[in-house]
Amino acid sequence: MFSNCFPFSAVLGQDRIKRALILNIINPNIGGVLISGEKGTAKSTLVRGFSNIIDSMDVVELPLNITEDRLVGSIDIKKAVNDGQKTFEKGILYKAHNQILYVDEINLLSEHIVNILLEVLSTGINVVEREGISYSHPSKFILVGSMNPEEGLLRPQLLDKFGLYVEAKGETNVENRTEIIRRRLEYEKNPKKFCLKWEKKDIKIKEIIDMGKEIIKRIKVEDEDYGFAVGLAKQGNCLGHRADIILIETAKAIAAFNQRNRIMEDDIKEAASYVLPHRIRELTPLEESETSMDDNRMERNNTENSPREDSDTVQKPLPEEENMTSDTKKEGIKESIEDIVGGKQKININMDFGKKFSNKGSGKRAKVKTDSSKGRYVKYKMPKGKVKDIAFDATLRVAACNQRNRDKKGMAICIKSQDIREKVREKHTGATILFTVDASGSMGAKRRMGAVKGAVLSLLKDAYQKRDNIGVIAFRKDKAEVLLNITRSVDLAEKCLKKLPTGGKTPLAAGLYSTYQVLKADKIKNPDSLQYLIIVSDGKANVPLKSENALEDAFIMGEKIRNEGIKTMVIDTERNYIEYGFAKELAKKMDSEYIKISQISKTDINASIKSLLDINR
Repeated sequence: MFSNCFPFSAVLGQDRIKRALILNIINPNIGGVLISGEKGTAKSTLVRGFSNIIDSMDVVELPLNITEDRLVGSIDIKKAVNDGQKTFEKGILYKAHNQILYVDEINLLSEHIVNILLEVLSTGINVVEREGISYSHPSKFILVGSMNPEEGLLRPQLLDKFGLYVEAKGETNVENRTEIIRRRLEYEKNPKKFCLKWEKKDIKIKEIIDMGKEIIKRIKVEDEDYGFAVGLAKQGNCLGHRADIILIETAKAIAAFNQRNRIMEDDIKEAASYVLPHRIRELTPLEESETSMDDNRMERNNTENSPREDSDTVQKPLPEEENMTSDTKKEGIKESIEDIVGGKQKININMDFGKKFSNKGSGKRAKVKTDSSKGRYVKYKMPKGKVKDIAFDATLRVAACNQRNRDKKGMAICIKSQDIREKVREKHTGATILFTVDASGSMGAKRRMGAVKGAVLSLLKDAYQKRDNIGVIAFRKDKAEVLLNITRSVDLAEKCLKKLPTGGKTPLAAGLYSTYQVLKADKIKNPDSLQYLIIVSDGKANVPLKSENALEDAFIMGEKIRNEGIKTMVIDTERNYIEYGFAKELAKKMDSEYIKISQISKTDINASIKSLLDINR
């Protein structure tokens, strides 16, 4: 309960967020809500204010810096010291049972905390097996999360656990924005008086919720309701059956909110606006239409547009590359989708980030034991030599069992040198490898994109085994697209790569800007992660980002990435009679490794990347 926080009903606008929160209390089976949107849109204010409306539940807030023992629970040190007993001390997951668990900036939660939440959300039980403690308890809660997507996205597994998704947007109406200022200043002047002013409206909302909780028990779902919900989920190409189930549960809550005993078609439609946005996938018919091009025509076009590789004569500029210099012709370039060309040899990644990381085990791309004071405390050990990192809990537990035979000399506990234990910490040192791929028209020549796709997929498979993360950003036409956010999913990567088309202009600066944003967000979530960027392009930028000079914008963004200390490489795919060397110049600006590929093939791509990443096994 947050006392004297800004009243729920006093927040102007954001009706969809309010409705989503209310629906979850009327029907907890919905499974929570994720509130995503720009900063300063009252996301956390609404959730905290909501705690003063519901009497039957509390809002338990989970801080971002929470440790595993405070989340799941651990041994009660006080009882261990006083009584010599090993007793379980309850964590936040125990307090959150049958309550609302709220995580602000949930996309910034550390990886191992997310894994714990996923396990508890799936089973509804928190199982603790650590430090000599074996304990389990029910932990079912309504998960409410808020986030700013500019700081990074959620893992797909956690995203799907949220029943509803709502986007928070700032008010654009001048009068509404003015009223927001007035209410905020009035609240800050006298919070208690302001809360009393809005108390009646908060009580009215509470009465609606209580009435809805009674009505929902009597709601019956007809067969046609099931069919309509399944049809909507199928149109959205949603994976699994969770969307179907939550559609019905949400529609029931909407009907109860409107004080009706049966579901109407409009209820399911409204429910879909909350349930489907974060689950909708690109429709299969569209994918099929993109990949069902005439293979003979594509092969004929490639033959006409590409000189023979075994020719010793001087080669002319490729027609696709000539088109990149003409705005009128660029728009007429047709898109094509190349199959993934896999290499025969498996690519293994062995990065060398320098000796400065080796002392703390940061260059091994795995969970390693570290002698530094950073990292997750996983167990304790007997110290050898000078103790640097005392495991206080383990030390107290050992000493607590021997207090009866010791002279405490008026102290609460007597600790001797033989009781002292030292922490063993574990540090996850995986790498983040981001591919920024040029998918413009020039990359379609000589099946370059197929070789690039094969290399990315091969690297991803190796990264999965070593617990690395890989992402893919493609830039084409007039924008960049995060084709594959930072992930370890090989299946997801293969699906995304298969449908990546080539064609259009070259917005290189936009691609580098998106790259910078993704890596910056990843660094916030995983500060110890080793970051590596691989840029595949001919460097012929022709779409500006901020100025009127497209190439200069790209160079500026490249220097910005260099200043972040990200290790990079530029793979230059330019192959023309007249070569401009823009990619090579970009590599200089970024202080990157540079590889020039004159004859594009999967062997060249694989060999170049292996050399880049210092692969020797």
